[in-house]
Amino acid sequence: MRFTRIATAGVVVAAGALVLSGCTQPYESEVVEGTEITIAYNESFFHFNDDSGAGNNTANGNVKYMVDTMFYYYDDEPKVVRNTDFGTYEKTSDDPLTVEYEINEGVVWSDGVPVSGADLLLQWAAMSGNVESDVAFAPATTSGLSLVTEIPEISDRGITLVYDEPFVDWELAFDVGVSAHGTYALAFPEEYADVQSAWDAYSASGEEDDFKSYSDAAKAFAEDATDAVVTAIQDGDTATIGALAKAWNEDYAYTTMPDNPAKFLSNGPYVIDEIAEDDYITLAANPLFTWGPSPHFEKITIRTIADSTAALQALQNGELDVWTGQPTADTLEIAKGIDGAQIEQRQEASYEHLDLTFNNGGPFDPATYGGDKDKAQKVREAFLLTVPRQEIVDKIIKPLDPEAEVRNSQMIIPGVEGYDKMVEENGSATYAEVDIEKAKSLLAEAGVTTPIDVKFWYPEGNVRRGQEFELIAASAALAGFNVIDDSEPNWEFTDPSIHAINPHDVAIFAWQSESLAISGSDQIFGTYTDPLLKGGNYNGYSNPAVDEGLKELETLTEPEDQLAAQIKIEQALWGDAYGLTIFQFPGLLVWSANVEGVSAMPLSPTYLWNFWEWTPTKAGE
Repeated sequence: MRFTRIATAGVVVAAGALVLSGCTQPYESEVVEGTEITIAYNESFFHFNDDSGAGNNTANGNVKYMVDTMFYYYDDEPKVVRNTDFGTYEKTSDDPLTVEYEINEGVVWSDGVPVSGADLLLQWAAMSGNVESDVAFAPATTSGLSLVTEIPEISDRGITLVYDEPFVDWELAFDVGVSAHGTYALAFPEEYADVQSAWDAYSASGEEDDFKSYSDAAKAFAEDATDAVVTAIQDGDTATIGALAKAWNEDYAYTTMPDNPAKFLSNGPYVIDEIAEDDYITLAANPLFTWGPSPHFEKITIRTIADSTAALQALQNGELDVWTGQPTADTLEIAKGIDGAQIEQRQEASYEHLDLTFNNGGPFDPATYGGDKDKAQKVREAFLLTVPRQEIVDKIIKPLDPEAEVRNSQMIIPGVEGYDKMVEENGSATYAEVDIEKAKSLLAEAGVTTPIDVKFWYPEGNVRRGQEFELIAASAALAGFNVIDDSEPNWEFTDPSIHAINPHDVAIFAWQSESLAISGSDQIFGTYTDPLLKGGNYNGYSNPAVDEGLKELETLTEPEDQLAAQIKIEQALWGDAYGLTIFQFPGLLVWSANVEGVSAMPLSPTYLWNFWEWTPTKAGE
């Protein structure tokens, strides 16, 4: 990693930060006093636990990436970089597959409590699906960790995962999540009262002595809390685990700054400092951080700006320093006209897709037709045949990327080995072109009277998706579908506590890849019987053949076997008229002359990947 020492202004030195474990030189913060950078995203932060099904959203992941440290990250190649400043992991056996993780000494949460084996054990319990409790954990995915069925052994700062079967993505399967003692505090708030009182005193004074009192109280609480978490998991205490699961699922959701510090404990370079609902979230440099490269900006503010044009105008006016989003031809021209701004265009590992809802009593649900699956299938096929994917690409995406093409695979990125073979065999050719007459014929065969109301969701305020909606609605109307704008800005259908079943008939949004893993698609296409366990399956889709294929894919190590399994899965998806893939995202990254070191990366968290290297060019002014 590249470090840039700023010598033109005062430097904020981390309180109590002296020596990194294993290093001979003292750690010295390079945070430049008084510096702040403002970036933007098109959605607001709303959930601190982005591992949960409810919190699994890029807006949350962006924040978590900067306030937490992990065992690995991706660089801009992208390739995996092991973060040995934080900890180590090693495969110690192939039979059975065994992986040992160890966090470095001196790594602590933002209240001063050491990150421990208890935190790792709670993460396994939450993400594996292999513990019984009164309330189930609701992770976004259990991929890989579902194969670790035996309770792992832990040490003070480590954990050993033993897999029942080989797992292709073992290196990407596990990391630290939310804190064990913080989750226990949320589950049993009465036991946290002394820590809360100490925090309140520190919040009122801001004095270092009051922070020490708060940290001491937190450490005393954590001794008993982490023991309680470990004991509950090891002994199968379903009541205590259920209380932890409820807190893990629900209590990290917030849109204003919490009074309870247990809700935002972090172990990375930044901590959450301020939240203005639907407006911005500000992160401040963590004074306890010593286990990695120092960031340079004292504060980072992420503004919520849904409109790309408004975001670029803010950048032009000096109110914003970095922006990336869903560009249009108009926004690209605006970006090119900003004095001093730098622009980088690059295809992202995100793809636009349209999903139909199978279980909400709408036009695509067999229950609407007395359980007649064939009739619902024909209606789904008819609607998909009206979606003008090529027109969307030609009118909206090609002005940004002249080489853009319609994406025709749910699981493989265009240009990646295996994509062409996948497209030849997966059945996507059925929807290669709009066919209004065939759509009408299918509806006639189904005996369904038109017009058919279709409630269509896209994130309200998203200009590009608004344009897609208009094109789809106009085309679908030709076959007898009345496509109704059912947009709202808050993605409520993804939160099972608000909607156990998706109320929208169609949803259009993007999946953004966080890694290059082969597995993980169970999060989207796998069957979830409990609404709280639906991960990313927001449309109630279920096919036993797909479930079996996804499970098999986790254990296949040969590329040709992986591709064969993926093709079978996609044949079922396209055959069921699950939905449509539309295009790969064209990326547009724009940054002002106020910052250096910004660069794009296709995977999530995109340009945030090296935030610690961002350097202010006007420090101290």
